[in-house]
Amino acid sequence: MSLAGQLPSHASSEARSVAIIMDGNGRWAAARDLPVAEGHREGARALRRTVEAAIELGVSSLAVYAFSTENWARPPDEVESILELMAETIDRELPELASEGVRTRFVGRRDRIPATLQEKMALLEAETAANERFLLWIAFDYGSRAEVVEAARRLVADGVEAGDVTEEALATRLYAPELPDPDLVVRTSGELRLSNFLLWQSAYSELVFTDTLWPDFGAEDLRAALDEFSRRRRRFGAR
Repeated sequence: MSLAGQLPSHASSEARSVAIIMDGNGRWAAARDLPVAEGHREGARALRRTVEAAIELGVSSLAVYAFSTENWARPPDEVESILELMAETIDRELPELASEGVRTRFVGRRDRIPATLQEKMALLEAETAANERFLLWIAFDYGSRAEVVEAARRLVADGVEAGDVTEEALATRLYAPELPDPDLVVRTSGELRLSNFLLWQSAYSELVFTDTLWPDFGAEDLRAALDEFSRRRRRFGAR
């Protein structure tokens, strides 16, 4: 869907679609003299309670940045622990959310992750496909630049002529065309950048940065971000 097709005639004071860059697991662990894997594990718990809080606060779609294309450059043991934790999260945390009506979709590449994890992802997607209460999008092995490049390749492969290339044509070839453009993007841990997350989709998103480390993030932090969003006037390039 093109950006032009999504621009509202008036600014809404409520964020229905939210995206979160979940940052700070390592620093949370280091501050407690714990292995970084424990920070990631606590971060998985934060995801579950944040989804539950989002449902209560009227959000209908949440996209989270779990593992980027650049994260493969981290130490091998940390990468392995993240992959193992994602499998654990699918087995232990996400089924409870599914029972509450949450549909889970994974966004990003899958060819570089273990086959067993690919199977778990596909199975969870299939099992929650009919859920309509809430949409959870987990960006895993995801990078926005790679996503746009892949969409451009699909345009070429589909034989789209240069003159027929539009925002709509490219957007429909992104990893998940159904992913709504986020009204609000939140980044935890005090860092002030998007780190290659949903660059196309967040062109007109409001941005909120919080010093809270992701493992400590919860309902009150999400409420504060939504309250900040409600005080802003979205112009989408107009006056």
